[in-house]
Amino acid sequence: MKQYNAIKAKYPDALLLFRVGDFYETFGQDAVKSSQILDIVLTKRSNGSDNNELAGFPHHSLNTYLPKLVKAGLRVAICDQLEDPKMVKGIVKRGVTELVTPGVALQDEVLSSKSNNFLMAVHQGDKAYGIALLDVSTGEFLTAEGQEEQVAKIIQSFRPSEVIYQKRVKYNFSEVQSKFLLDDWAFQYDYAVDKLTALFKTKNLKGFGIENLKDGIIAAGAILAYLDETHHFDIQHITSIQRLNQDHYVWMDPFTIRNLELVYSPHPKGVTLLNILDDTCTPMGARLLNRWMVMVLKDLKAIHNRQNIVDYFYKNSDVRYDLREQLSQLTDLERLAGKVSTGKITPRQLLQLGQSLQIARSIKSIASKSSIKEVSDLFAKIEDLEPLNQKIFNTLSDEPPHQIVKGNVIREGVSEELDQLRKIQFSGKDFLDQMCQREMERTGISSLKIAFNNVFGYYIEVRNTHKDKVPSDWIRKQTLVNAERYITEELKEYETQILGAEEKILAIENQLFIDLIQEIITKLMPIQQTAKAIAYLDVLSNFAEIAEKNSYIKPEITDGYDLKITEGRHPVIEQQLPLGEQYVSNNVLLNPIDQQIIMITGPNMSGKSALLRQTALIVLMAQMGCFVPATAAEIGIIDKVFTRVGASDNISSGESTFMVEMNETASILNNISERSLILLDEIGRGTSTYDGISIAWAIAEFLHQSNMKPKTLFATHYHELNEMSKSMERIKNFNVSIKETKDTILFLRKLVPGGSEHSFGIHVAKMAGMPKHVVARANEVLKILEQTKTDDQLGNKTEKLTEENMQLSFFQLDDPILESIREEIMNTDINTLTPVEALMKLNEIKKKLGK
Repeated sequence: MKQYNAIKAKYPDALLLFRVGDFYETFGQDAVKSSQILDIVLTKRSNGSDNNELAGFPHHSLNTYLPKLVKAGLRVAICDQLEDPKMVKGIVKRGVTELVTPGVALQDEVLSSKSNNFLMAVHQGDKAYGIALLDVSTGEFLTAEGQEEQVAKIIQSFRPSEVIYQKRVKYNFSEVQSKFLLDDWAFQYDYAVDKLTALFKTKNLKGFGIENLKDGIIAAGAILAYLDETHHFDIQHITSIQRLNQDHYVWMDPFTIRNLELVYSPHPKGVTLLNILDDTCTPMGARLLNRWMVMVLKDLKAIHNRQNIVDYFYKNSDVRYDLREQLSQLTDLERLAGKVSTGKITPRQLLQLGQSLQIARSIKSIASKSSIKEVSDLFAKIEDLEPLNQKIFNTLSDEPPHQIVKGNVIREGVSEELDQLRKIQFSGKDFLDQMCQREMERTGISSLKIAFNNVFGYYIEVRNTHKDKVPSDWIRKQTLVNAERYITEELKEYETQILGAEEKILAIENQLFIDLIQEIITKLMPIQQTAKAIAYLDVLSNFAEIAEKNSYIKPEITDGYDLKITEGRHPVIEQQLPLGEQYVSNNVLLNPIDQQIIMITGPNMSGKSALLRQTALIVLMAQMGCFVPATAAEIGIIDKVFTRVGASDNISSGESTFMVEMNETASILNNISERSLILLDEIGRGTSTYDGISIAWAIAEFLHQSNMKPKTLFATHYHELNEMSKSMERIKNFNVSIKETKDTILFLRKLVPGGSEHSFGIHVAKMAGMPKHVVARANEVLKILEQTKTDDQLGNKTEKLTEENMQLSFFQLDDPILESIREEIMNTDINTLTPVEALMKLNEIKKKLGK
């Protein structure tokens, strides 16, 4: 326990798994936590310290239990025995061999194959935040600089599983599960430059285009410091660092990424755009698509490049089918490369790497069928690594085990010494049978047998009836009731040879396996290049597959300013409709000349919000290079997408729904550009009616009068805003049409010119199952309120409502007894009743009520 406490003191923030014999043990509060998370037994044992709680599990179950601890957001220090207990007298030397945290996990059981596992570092400089992101499992390393909103956007986009920062950072990382405060020494510029140039084996950082990002470099250096602290030293697969330049991608603030549900949904059963667009065949492709969803292109040339490749695969379905069939057989090349570098790869996984490289070579040959330059160029990026994968096949056995200690890892013929030792190991029984037969013939002892035990190894057993025939060169080791056991020099020599063979076989196999890994490490960059090219092919052929399956078309992307969508559909909602039901498509036309702002009115549940979202999703899909759900689309490049849809209180920060709404809207108005697309839904509804109308009017007016002329869809309940089109030429009124019947309404979900005069909220309440008397009362109140709109008269009407109508509201229930009582009271002339008659009448009413 003294040894345990000394090690634990070095890692106070981590749960310490302490190896004792065949078990990993936890003590004290660590034991309490692990027993709850892992559902293992918590016991108490007097051990001379305060940490008498104890919980543990077998060491071979580490890969079962460790992921559960990490997924719970814990940092886990693995403390192993550093010496062979058989060779040591007293306490075995122990030390932490790995510190596993949510951000630096390498175990397959912790990682999701379809998404990256990013560790994020944040440094607050004098003028900006420095940000760095690393997925240690794939080697992807990114850095950026920006203000607080940039930090928020990166967290929303990349969903880091852990963030490290220093005390001076004022940002609140409430959205990140695991946070760690790193000492200031790790956030030093000179230290960061030294660490990065040493890792990449370069003289400076100019080749990566980040030399001017001082704060970003500091954050990247802090990540490398954290890797050292967590004992991750083998990181040759981190071969470069990329600048995350937001100027290259469509700006979407955190609210927009959340509101549009691009890659995740706040609702437990919500379906995201990623769910609809992801039919990728490889883990690398799935992760790349995830990235593209939040880093949408705004470079016209790059978009057209992607579109041309998608178009090729769309039109050449036979090539696409062949490619996707090959892709589906690949394993995760990126993460296998990471495992090679960190020494975490198993023999079975190494064989899978060789098989995947062989498949990649056959994928490369598909390029010969294409005459499209963009397609050929992409296939050309797949490296021909035939010598390497042949080396893997020639070294490893056909079916290597998951663990090298299981043996039979290296193929026969690779090492003559290994083959000889295996011959000794596997021919041992034959040797012993031959020796037994020879000794029987030499001595004349017919019942002689050779056996083995753990006390003194191999021995010859002779029954007492034959012990007088035992040769003088045999050495007696044990006397039994009916027999005696002997050893010979030849037997002991053979024992040494056969028992040493197993240990030597393991050592030789292990060394040959390490040599193979070292050779593969020299080819990590071409392997990663191949993985990247395959990921691109996977995503773009996936877009073609989705386009064919969901009837998408190729949009026309231009450098103009018009946005024209013909019969557009919501890509997510249309896939969720009941079988046989068709999604109602809509046209949207926005331009800075005569239709910059569309004011959309219409009832609740009519589809206003869906129309807003589908417009943004179609634009983003198009600029990703994907085809879109429409019959035609012409999209002038959009550089920023802003949404103010939905409402949610931020109570933990003391912000009401209205405050959240105003914060988000202020962010929009302060950051608009001439290529912005703005989606506003029910602005101002979080405050009083006239306040809300005033705010919504002022916002719409600001957007119309702005020199930027951003394209805007403005959905509202405030029918008063329809008046704006009379004085502002670029605002046009539309409504989502409905069909009224006598008692109800039918939502047609079609956008038509003109404003709507009613919101039909009471009809929606009725459809939602509101009690009938509440709906009836609402209709009465509505009729009274609609008679006037001035404040003075409204006050009078409210008083009238309270005095007259509310007095009878008790009887407006769907109950025949109460209704009959109501009729009786209404038909009674109380002016002619005597006091006794009034009491009798009251008694009759009580009897009707069962009182």
